[in-house]
Amino acid sequence: MAIEAHATAKYVRTSAQKAGLVMDLIRGRDVNHALATLKFARKGIARDIEKVLRSAIANAQQKDGFGGDVDRLFVTACYANQGPSQKRIRPAPMGRAFRVVKRTAHLTVRVAERAPRVVAASASAKASAGQASAPAGEPTPTPRPKRAGAKPKAKPRAKAASAAKPKSPTKRGGAAKKAKS
Repeated sequence: MAIEAHATAKYVRTSAQKAGLVMDLIRGRDVNHALATLKFARKGIARDIEKVLRSAIANAQQKDGFGGDVDRLFVTACYANQGPSQKRIRPAPMGRAFRVVKRTAHLTVRVAERAPRVVAASASAKASAGQASAPAGEPTPTPRPKRAGAKPKAKPRAKAASAAKPKSPTKRGGAAKKAKS
């Protein structure tokens, strides 16, 4: 059973689009990499997202059944929904008024615990099964099936005839035209 937790910050004074740009950087990463990315992000909203991520991590730690290893947590989903916008009026020349929209966003970060890694069978068991032993942590390459009716690639031919012919000094064979006049 994988532990899942989330945290939400509502009415954050930024647009959902600006927050989404930073959230795209951390989606799918483990929490330590995500925190490091947010720490060095050059956007102001990164500090608010960092607070929400830390809150989600704390929520996961409080759940029953949490393994106690924060390194196994990763960001499963993070998104920014649009909140209510405050409408204000800015004076403009000649008695007019410009509308100013102060946007807000609701930031949500979901974290989950990765399943523990299963240790593969020993190398002798793999050899007896007919597989070549690959380095630990790397998947064994599988051959691709060939398409039915696939033709072998043709080798490029050398252009012997055009290479022997000298090029004229002008664009359109002007040397021949100049000789006529």
